[in-house]
Amino acid sequence: MIRVLVVDDHSVVRSGLRRVLDAEDDIETVAEAPNANRAVFEAMAHKPDVILLDVTMPDQSGVDVLPTLLESVPETRVLMLSMHDDPGYVRAAFEAGASGYVLKEAADTEVVAAVRAVASGESYVHPALGAKMVAAEAEARRRAESDPLSEREREVLRLLALGHTNQEIAGMLYISVRTAETHRAHIMRKLRLSSRAELVRYALDSGLIDASE
Repeated sequence: MIRVLVVDDHSVVRSGLRRVLDAEDDIETVAEAPNANRAVFEAMAHKPDVILLDVTMPDQSGVDVLPTLLESVPETRVLMLSMHDDPGYVRAAFEAGASGYVLKEAADTEVVAAVRAVASGESYVHPALGAKMVAAEAEARRRAESDPLSEREREVLRLLALGHTNQEIAGMLYISVRTAETHRAHIMRKLRLSSRAELVRYALDSGLIDASE
């Protein structure tokens, strides 16, 4: 029997999930919780096999409380329940320790299948969401390859190209001079530049500065 704790701040959602899960011969809802704090309490009291955890709650998000839950009941698997189909939410949930991610709009059969999957040690994400994650990661890799600099490095590059010293850049960006020097070294290495003239040319070509500045 798969023992499930349902965590959602809406009682109607919790009741609906309980009805769906308890209709299965191999699944039992052992407790409900309306918020993150109660979720930790119920998890420790019942030690469920799976926690069906809402991502968005008013006091503390499901992603934020997830590490505490996993520390409290390390043998329990967590399936995130969300209305968000943004790959960023999915990635954040898995990075925090979730075993699965299912949308609130999913069919009852998908929720049941997801619970069974994570209970058996597998990871679960809807195929459409998985495809979005792959596409987003591919786009991130493409951008990284075309522009290897971080946002802060681009700031430093622009200021260097405008003629500011490391000391001036440190003061303008509220960083240490050593950090400014490190950023400069990383920029020169990543872009394979060897002189300030080359640095200025790169900034002009990439649109970070224009000739009138």
